Amino acid sequence: MGAVSVARILVVEDTEAICAAVRSALRDGGYEVLARADGRELEVDLAQFRPDLVVLDVMLPGRDGFQLLDVIRRTSNAGVVMLTARDGVPDRLRGLQAGADDYVLKPFVLAELVARVGAVLRRLGRTPSTVQVGELVVDADSGVVLHAGSPVDVTATELRLLCYLAAQRGRVVSKTQILTSVWGYEDYDPNLVEVHVSSLRRKLEAHGPRLLHTVRGLGYVLRPGTS
Repeated sequence: MGAVSVARILVVEDTEAICAAVRSALRDGGYEVLARADGRELEVDLAQFRPDLVVLDVMLPGRDGFQLLDVIRRTSNAGVVMLTARDGVPDRLRGLQAGADDYVLKPFVLAELVARVGAVLRRLGRTPSTVQVGELVVDADSGVVLHAGSPVDVTATELRLLCYLAAQRGRVVSKTQILTSVWGYEDYDPNLVEVHVSSLRRKLEAHGPRLLHTVRGLGYVLRPGTS
């Protein structure tokens, strides 16, 4: 597989259920994630984990999100996406004027948060647009897909699906994970995934060896090889 750097995300959120859900969604999105319930270890995490982006709640025990944002901006060049239940314009302006890159209001759809994180990382140049898996090359920005040197004509949905699978290269992902990450919801008919996977597989195999494998009872994995 091609060597591709993985963006590191620090999540600071004190609500356990939200923190766990955000951590899982970001990991499913192909990121390396460190989660904290507060900002007590922020300076250490910035120095040692060196996040590319921080998902930062505003209402936190101890130092609040605005205070932590000030620390981040003084000591790091990480992107910042703030989370808040406050829907007042002054709060949002305060965060953005203090250096936040984006603001997401609670409650939010996990897929939207992951998409916003990805957008900020791309703007900051912290995530590669091109991923290589075996003889497959996927350029998310240009929409170009090459397999064994030949162009593969994919739809917009197939490109999103392929980009997700490429980010998860070597890992088995379930239909639910795919539905949540690619379509934004997990209550669609799982047959939707099967139809798009089958179409994408046919297109890829028309130009080279099998890369997209079904793992019976578990889901799908993108990797070179026949197993």
